[in-house]
Amino acid sequence: MHHCFRKTLSLAAAVGLTLLPVIPAFADGTSTTTPIKHLVVIFQENISFDHYFGTYPHAKPNNDGSVYFKGPKDDTPHANTLEAAGLLTNNPNVVNPFRIDRSHPVTCDQDHVYGDEQFAADGGLMDRFAGTWLRNGSPFTFSCNDTGTGGLGPNSVMGYYDGNTVTALWNYAQKFAMNDNSHSTVFGPSTPGLLNLLAGNTNSASITNGKSGMGNIANAAASGSVIGDPDPKDDMCSNPARAQITMSGRSIGDVLSDAGISFGSFMGGFIDCHTAAHVNVAGSTVLDYIPHHAFFPYWATNPNPNHLPPTSISMIGKNGDQANHQYDMANFFQALNAHNLPSVSILKAPAYQDGHAGYSDPLDEQQFLVTVINAVQQSPEWKDTAIIVLYDDSDGWYDHQMPPIVMQSNVNEDSLTGLHSCTSMSQQVIGGVIQPPKAFDQNGRCGYGPRQPFLIISPWAKKNYIDHSITDQSSVIRFIEDNWGLPRIGNGSHDAIAGTIDGMFDFDDNAGTGNGKGNGNAEGNLPKLILDPTFGTVVTEN
Repeated sequence: MHHCFRKTLSLAAAVGLTLLPVIPAFADGTSTTTPIKHLVVIFQENISFDHYFGTYPHAKPNNDGSVYFKGPKDDTPHANTLEAAGLLTNNPNVVNPFRIDRSHPVTCDQDHVYGDEQFAADGGLMDRFAGTWLRNGSPFTFSCNDTGTGGLGPNSVMGYYDGNTVTALWNYAQKFAMNDNSHSTVFGPSTPGLLNLLAGNTNSASITNGKSGMGNIANAAASGSVIGDPDPKDDMCSNPARAQITMSGRSIGDVLSDAGISFGSFMGGFIDCHTAAHVNVAGSTVLDYIPHHAFFPYWATNPNPNHLPPTSISMIGKNGDQANHQYDMANFFQALNAHNLPSVSILKAPAYQDGHAGYSDPLDEQQFLVTVINAVQQSPEWKDTAIIVLYDDSDGWYDHQMPPIVMQSNVNEDSLTGLHSCTSMSQQVIGGVIQPPKAFDQNGRCGYGPRQPFLIISPWAKKNYIDHSITDQSSVIRFIEDNWGLPRIGNGSHDAIAGTIDGMFDFDDNAGTGNGKGNGNAEGNLPKLILDPTFGTVVTEN
């Protein structure tokens, strides 16, 4: 196995720049409805909102006395956190939430199965995350038992970090905009999250290699709605022992391609997907590339099954190249350094830096986030760029906020409001008549799912701002469609009803006046926040 031991991404990118010819870049020739010309989406793994922001903006010193988060700023707005809700004590679960120290970054991987997450939410009571419960006549435990030296114990799911571990994210929230009411589009693990990010839809999947649909497709069917983590069919690194699927219907990639707008997905380890690996902070070797975290291989419309590189730096993001919009992370830095950044870039960190419990951790994740965000801020493209940081699922980590149920389902795996049941707990009254709750005709899409962090880092983001409007993963699609004047995906895509993220921007306050919440862009001093990738601390700030 080839071990890329902790090389920085910037170094890898610099080396990679010598591998491809530079051809003069050409522009999309497209216009946008906002000043945002470049959108960079960093799609991380498996974090609930309370797991990272449960006491925001108040952090306690680490066990060794170290303090890295120097906030909060005086004007920090209120967020819906564990602390604010009074749930650090007197919690409805059998144990109270507890702080995880920075010295314990690697934990066990919690239960984030589609139906299990619903059962833990218990129809909105949010009280089955810890302890053992009777489910269908059998004992059920949701939390993993984090054993080993200094382990968190059998109720590890109730643990949370604060700003002296996830320092960079807290500093970004202090400088830019964060949403505290953003959710997975549906309950469940990674693959449903990425399908909703790209298509707003987990339906229309078909298993192609004859494997069982159990745990992969709703009702254990061979086709239908994805509820698990099957691998994509068109990927040479997919595991033949796992169910492999292909998605019919359209993704945002199809919409962008049709419009001639440049885009690309950039994944750690894409080129050397069988061998590229890194060592995490716990000393474990982790393969960089995980097929069921991939993006466009689930659709046949942008094929690159053999992971071919782009033919030139200038073709990154463009139609008609052998890479077909699928790239290695090094290609992102090549495009950025050559001033050929695609209009839409979707990033997946090497696995050891993606934040997923079990093999990644907040400290390795911070290295990736800060390296990427620093590089974008230091480029000329920063002036018209928005970076979104969001997550594919919650990993099952406790979050106190029950999501609104906008899509109902009654497949065998549903467990929110009873056996085989995910129904809305609220009633809508129109003209004095109680309306029956609405459901999509594509079952197995119970949602919204758990709440996760969602941040926008941009010179156009409101400053030290918390947005409370309901959003989900498909809200990113909606922004892309609205910003570039593109049609909705259709076919039941959630983009049609997704909440907008527009409230996190201030496109009118160019000079930092107006409503007083913009970062201010007209004076030639673009707001920037350059951080240290190891500690997340502020290096320079404009």
